[in-house]
Amino acid sequence: MHEIEPYYKWRHDYISSEDDRSPFFGVVYNEFEFDKQVYNFLLHPQWDDFGSQTLYIKILYVDYDHGFTIMELIGEWNDAIYNDIMLLKREVIDILIHQGITKYILIGENILNFHTSDDAYYEEWFQDIEDGWIAGLHFRDHVIQEFQNSNIDYYINFGGLLNEIPWRTLKPKQLYYHIHEHLQRRLGE
Repeated sequence: MHEIEPYYKWRHDYISSEDDRSPFFGVVYNEFEFDKQVYNFLLHPQWDDFGSQTLYIKILYVDYDHGFTIMELIGEWNDAIYNDIMLLKREVIDILIHQGITKYILIGENILNFHTSDDAYYEEWFQDIEDGWIAGLHFRDHVIQEFQNSNIDYYINFGGLLNEIPWRTLKPKQLYYHIHEHLQRRLGE
């Protein structure tokens, strides 16, 4: 896992550690040591720690004018033991909501497992963004199934086109418009 680094080809458009509205503003990354890990697996030092023992994040892009963000996740999403959703909501999402972000694109291809607890923080997140949405891209099938078994797919949109979009070939705003258009059609049905 130490070789999996956050997607970096949008760094000329946005760097979260240089954004004074970002929860990761001012973070200095260790370029010489692996200082993060999930269980016994070391992670690339560019991932951001928000307090979870098993889940890490990278805010790849934020557009404050259009109110959206793209975030990449890695590790094990464990609400049952570590209450990862509470940490994510309090340490990252609440800060972004305060900055007017109401549309969330979560890239989950590096999420290995999901362990559920309850849906209270997902419901709170969903209510806090009113006319916004949360889209999960490229989550593994078994992870989506766990989210669905927990009825969390009521709050986060998964599957279908969202697992097929070649997101790395697009610019951030192109990705946003593809997802926004798709979700408008899906929600309008």
